[in-house]
Amino acid sequence: MSKPAPDRPTRPNAAQMASPSYRLPELDQDFLLGDSMRGVRLMLEYAKAEESLRAWGVRSTIVVFGSARASEGGPGRHAHWYAQAREFGRIASERGGALTDHGGLRDNVIATGGGPGIMEAANRGAAEAGAPTIGYNITLPHEQEPNAWSTPALTFRFHYFAMRKMHLAMRANALVVFPGGFGTFDELFELLTLRQTGKSSSALPVVLFDEAYWRAVIGFDALVEHGMIDARDLQLFHFADSAEAIWSILAEQGLKRRS
Repeated sequence: MSKPAPDRPTRPNAAQMASPSYRLPELDQDFLLGDSMRGVRLMLEYAKAEESLRAWGVRSTIVVFGSARASEGGPGRHAHWYAQAREFGRIASERGGALTDHGGLRDNVIATGGGPGIMEAANRGAAEAGAPTIGYNITLPHEQEPNAWSTPALTFRFHYFAMRKMHLAMRANALVVFPGGFGTFDELFELLTLRQTGKSSSALPVVLFDEAYWRAVIGFDALVEHGMIDARDLQLFHFADSAEAIWSILAEQGLKRRS
């Protein structure tokens, strides 16, 4: 018969169990939010949204940018911009292929930055048409909340502007930009630069809503006069002054769509 093992003194291991190094990496928030894991966080922000978009069969989108400050009952032309963005969201969803499931795929799904104002209006028009619609929200110092019209399962939140912009661009069949401020300019010129440098599809049409506004706030012709851009770069975008006109321009520019 084997002899029983001698009793050994028990040393408490509470310190080892409580040590941060003992946590599973995927459950260790301090580790995941550390500087060395920035690349992993970027990958997670890409993968999480991508998984949901594929599950919903979102093959392509129409991206709508515009001010968060333009409300339905706002002053001046704000209410008009809101109404036309809402109308465009409806038109694009009904005519572009977002309503129907083509072998598990949807085209020209309205995608916005997810917040209030013009973003809300475009999401609202799409939702009222019965189509899925995407909101790519961003974490800001003054916390942005998602508007109530983006499809819940397609309402995302990003920490990194770069990854948010990547998702906004990578499925875009078209870009529609309503009046806005610094954030809208940033997003507009990001995609115009991709067009100008050949980093995005040359077929991506860009439409600016309310020509008077855009010509008042940006001297496009002055950029040509000073040699900052070529005259042909002005052909990278078009102007429209109604929701129907936006759709007509997109169709003329070869927007890939399904009835």
